[in-house]
Amino acid sequence: MKNIIFIGMPGAGKTTIGKEVARILARPFFDSDVRLKERIHRDIKELFRESEAAFRREETETLRELCQKEEIVLSCGGGVIKKAENVALLKHGGFLIFLDRPLEAIASSVDQTGRPLLSSSKNRLKELYDERCPLYLAAADLYIPVQGGIQETVGDVLAALIKTGLVDG
Repeated sequence: MKNIIFIGMPGAGKTTIGKEVARILARPFFDSDVRLKERIHRDIKELFRESEAAFRREETETLRELCQKEEIVLSCGGGVIKKAENVALLKHGGFLIFLDRPLEAIASSVDQTGRPLLSSSKNRLKELYDERCPLYLAAADLYIPVQGGIQETVGDVLAALIKTGLVDG
C-alpha cells in the first residue's frame, strides 16, 4: 500500500492533518523537517543560514530515507517540490496530496518570523505561493482545498482516499 504524503505551503496544515489521518488509519506519521533535524542534529534555521542549497541537499537525503518506509503518512516541508528529484522520490511509493489553504488564513495563523523563507518580506508568502502552486499541482495526485477546520479537512482527505481506493471505507 502506498505512503500518504502531504505537500503544500508552510502553514497549510500538512502536519496537523497528517497526524490525524495517520491516527485514524493506524499508520506511522513522520514530518520530514522533524526527521531532518533529528538526522543532522542541527536546527533548520541554522542550516538555512549556511544556504538554502545546503538545506535542500539534506532534505533530499531525509526523503530518501523516509521513502524507504511503507504505509506511512508523511508531511513534507513546503519547498520539497522545488527539486524534481524529491518529487520522484515521493511519487515512487507515495500518493501526494496538495493541501491548499488560503494565504490569508496562513498569514493570520503562522508566525512567519520563525520560518526562514517567509520572514524576508511582507509579500514573501504570496511570492512563494505564486512560484510553488504550479509545482504542487503538477506533483499532486490529489488536490484538497482547505476551507474549513481540521476535522472537516481530515474528512475531505479520507473521503477522497476512499474514493481513490487507497484506503478502505
